[in-house]
Amino acid sequence: MKTSSKPSPKEKSASQQINAIIKEPGDWRGKKLSQLRALIKKADPAVVEEVKWKKPSKPSGVPVWSHDGIICVADTLKNAVRLTFPKGAQMKDPKKLFNTRLEGNAVRAIDFHEDEAVDEAALKALILDAVGLNTSEERER
Repeated sequence: MKTSSKPSPKEKSASQQINAIIKEPGDWRGKKLSQLRALIKKADPAVVEEVKWKKPSKPSGVPVWSHDGIICVADTLKNAVRLTFPKGAQMKDPKKLFNTRLEGNAVRAIDFHEDEAVDEAALKALILDAVGLNTSEERER
C-alpha cells in the first residue's frame, strides 16, 4: 500500500472541513461557530486550523485551533457551541467567561448560547493568553 504525506485531491483542507462543520447544524449554532472562528483568527492571525478526532459518532471531526500547541477546540452541542481550552485552568479569566468544565485541573470551557452576545475583547484576551501559554519559553508550573 502506498502512503503519501500529501492529501489526495479528493481530501478537503482543514478550512474546507470546518466550513462544512459550520453548515452542518443549519441553525444559529453554525452562525455562532462561524463568529467564534472569525474572532479566533482575528485574535491570532498565525493560528493553524485543523480537524481532529473523526470517529463514527462524529464523522466530520472537531475543529481545532493551534499555535505551538492547541489553543482551543470547538464543539456543537444541542443547546450551545462550546469552546474548550485544554490549558484553561492556567489561564487568566478576569471577565469570568469560563462557565463549564470548571472542576478539573486543566481544562476549562465556555458554552455560548443562542441569544447571548460574545464579549469579543474578553475572548480575544483569553485566546492570546492561551497562545502565550503555548509559546512561552518560561512556562509556569
